[in-house]
Amino acid sequence: MIVQGNRVLMVKDRVDRGDIVWNFPGGSIEEDESPEQACIREVKEETGYDIKVLKLLRGGNGHYTYIAEIVGGELVLDTENEPTIIEIVWVDLRDEEKFDGITTPVRDLYLALEKQ
Repeated sequence: MIVQGNRVLMVKDRVDRGDIVWNFPGGSIEEDESPEQACIREVKEETGYDIKVLKLLRGGNGHYTYIAEIVGGELVLDTENEPTIIEIVWVDLRDEEKFDGITTPVRDLYLALEKQ
């Protein structure tokens, strides 16, 4: 999750089952790659941003969500190399229409953490 103010970076993504969903940038861990390295690589590939991983938000069963910050690069939608990505936007954390059963619990965990 990359959050700036009250907005989070999300990608409109065509997933394997054919649905189009709003997701946080991310993807699979490649061989000989740590989850943190995968996070950095996937965000760069999907958005053009260079990031620094700040904190593990949640992890388990091969799925990890990190809180990260942008440290460089620029926003680029590269549909040639990332054909499943349709759109990249900064979404208001209160925009219920963009969050689903997968992203809502992650957003809520982040918001609870921020209140502490």
